[in-house]
Amino acid sequence: MSIERPVTIIGGHGKVALRAARILAEAGAEVYSVIRNPDQADDIREVGATPVVADVETLDVEGLREVLRGSGSVVWAAGAGGGDADRTYAVDRDAAIRSMDAAAQEGVERYVMISYDGAGPEHGVPEGDSFYPYAQAKADADAHLRDSELQWTILGPGMLTDDPGGESIGVGADKREDRATSRDVVAAVAAAVLRRPDTIGRTIEFSDGQTPIGEALTRE
Repeated sequence: MSIERPVTIIGGHGKVALRAARILAEAGAEVYSVIRNPDQADDIREVGATPVVADVETLDVEGLREVLRGSGSVVWAAGAGGGDADRTYAVDRDAAIRSMDAAAQEGVERYVMISYDGAGPEHGVPEGDSFYPYAQAKADADAHLRDSELQWTILGPGMLTDDPGGESIGVGADKREDRATSRDVVAAVAAAVLRRPDTIGRTIEFSDGQTPIGEALTRE
């Protein structure tokens, strides 16, 4: 299945986002990558995407609608990067939720959220843990997406690495015990699900593994 309408990647200069943009662009998709820093525009062009300079942390729903106008799908790959709890909530929860509302109002068909393996209301991270704001922000954002009218897919990779990969994954009992997941793999899965209507309405948790991505995505 080809991707007929443009794809907008939010958080476009991240390691996963740059990889995904290249995969999609090489497959013939029109890709727009949203970045906050205009100095990163050349990196976006280098992977075949068009840079869009916008600060999703400060844009309201109407502003995000302008960013998404004409898009057929959105990939959320943005994140505050940890460290500051208030900013984590502002980006990973609040901005993400606004982008979902904007996408729904703008008539975007598909929304792919890059979350993490184990995200959800039962994440089990204690409030005193430094990871808690991220875990809670992702739980809230993912819940909002599931309740939306969007044709959503939530991706739950394990611990991210820069190891090479991209052709196969592990799902279910086949996930790696250490949950190590190459960013190459995450990008490949994000690009793959956009072409797969059978992944709509699914949360797919995965790691590096031995099953070809196309085959693994057929498993519930």
